Parts: sequence; C-alpha cells; structure tokens
Amino acid sequence: MENFRIRKMNQSEVQLAVDWAASEGWNPGLHDAELFYRADPDGFFAGEIDGRIVAVGSAVCYDNEYAFCGLYIVDPQYRGHGLGLELTKARLQYCADRNIGIDGVLENVEIYKRVGYQPHYMNHRFQIQASAQEVDDKNISVITPEHMGEIFKYDRQCFPANRDAFLRKWILQSQGLSLAFWNDEKIQGFAIRRKCLEGYKIGPLFADDPNVAQALFKALQQDIEGELLILDVPENNSAAMALAAEYNMQEVFATMRMYQKGLPKIDHEKVYGITTFELG
Repeated sequence: MENFRIRKMNQSEVQLAVDWAASEGWNPGLHDAELFYRADPDGFFAGEIDGRIVAVGSAVCYDNEYAFCGLYIVDPQYRGHGLGLELTKARLQYCADRNIGIDGVLENVEIYKRVGYQPHYMNHRFQIQASAQEVDDKNISVITPEHMGEIFKYDRQCFPANRDAFLRKWILQSQGLSLAFWNDEKIQGFAIRRKCLEGYKIGPLFADDPNVAQALFKALQQDIEGELLILDVPENNSAAMALAAEYNMQEVFATMRMYQKGLPKIDHEKVYGITTFELG
C-alpha cells in the first residue's frame, strides 16, 4: 500500500502491541509492555496507514552479535497485502548482521525461510492447573538484588547474549516470583514466574539437571494452587520434555525456533523453559 509507513514505537504504543497479543490469545504478562520495552527501547516497530497503526513487531538487539524478533502482528483487516513482510524487512535491517532468532508460528515457517531463517527445533507451550506439592526447599530461595551477579552469570550459560538490565527488571517485576536453587552457595538453577491475563507463566526455567528443574517447578506452584500455569518447553532438551510429560501437562501451542546464522552455542540441556516467545 502506497501510504504504508514504518516507524519506531514509543513505550505506550508497545502496550498497544501487547493488547493485540492478548486479542490473539497469547495471554501476555500484566507487565510485559514495560519490561519488553526496557530490553531495547529502539527495537519496537509500527507500520501505519494514515496515522493508524496496522502492524507491529519487535527486534530486540541484545548485543552486537545477537537479536530476537517477535511480537509480530498485523491487524486482521490488513492481512494479505504484504505489510507484514515490509515490517519484517525493516526489523531485519535494524538487526544488521547479528544472528537473529524467532519463534515462528508453524504455518508460516516457509515464509520465514524465504527471508533467511532456518528451523532448528520446536518450542511447545504446555499448561497445567497448579497444585501445592511437598517441596524440599532448603536449597531454594527468593532471588534478591544481592544474588544478581550469580544469576547473570548463570543466565549467560543458557542465553546467547548479555541481558542483565532486562533480566534484573524481569526478576523483580511486580506480582512475580523468582527463585534460585543453591548447593553449597553455588547456583544450580533459577526460575521466574509472572502474572498473566490468565494464570501465570514460568520463564525462564534454567537448571543444571532434572532434579533441580523439578524442585523449582514445584516450588513455583506452592502459593497459586488451582491457577493456570504455563511453561514453554524446548524440544531439543529431552529432559525438559520429560518433565512436562511427568506432570501430564497439556500442550496447547507450538512454535518453530529459527535463526538466521545457526544455532547459538549455549547449554541447551539446561533450558527447561524459555523466557518468552516474544524475546527469546
């Protein structure tokens, strides 16, 4: 369309994008707009026609080598006109020569391949009704600001770039719960739970082994018995998939994790739950 224009979004407009995500059934977190924006204030794009936003998408650049694109939605009235592709091209240009990741909806994988993305594995969204369970929590504690240095170091084992500023806010967000597992004062995993429009999501869930992952998973349910609980599980970690199976979690959605420049070198076996579909 001739009068289609792409520009950066401000923080209040990111809330509009999150509201659209809610209308698409993505069940965003209550504080996602503010927290997403902090990850990269220049990384949120709007496509507009005559001053009306008709397409949105993010392209968060974490450092000079890694970026992640998400929050990609076109107003249903304007789909099928190539506007999303134009928005995607603008986001890719912003990311420059970084390795860019996405969690692509499965029906669009072939489209993403045309702009350079290659599929690597699926991420599966599982849900369950939270239940209070017996937890040996002597090794588990709430993450405090004093723990941040150790948390940041552990995160770099499981995520392809430094995201300390975002992660600090993500951990301390209102209505959230963040827990770490310690053994002899050495961190062996951590997990974050956030309040969503419906229930709660856990993300990330990073752990040295299945026992640590299970302990954190159980501990995050103690005070929300009966609530919906969601975990986005990477299928390239068989132990993570086994955890979801052990609790008879119901799969409700899946995405294809795709990258422009290959699979990042991280400890994939420690990733039991990704942070978000929108930010990687």
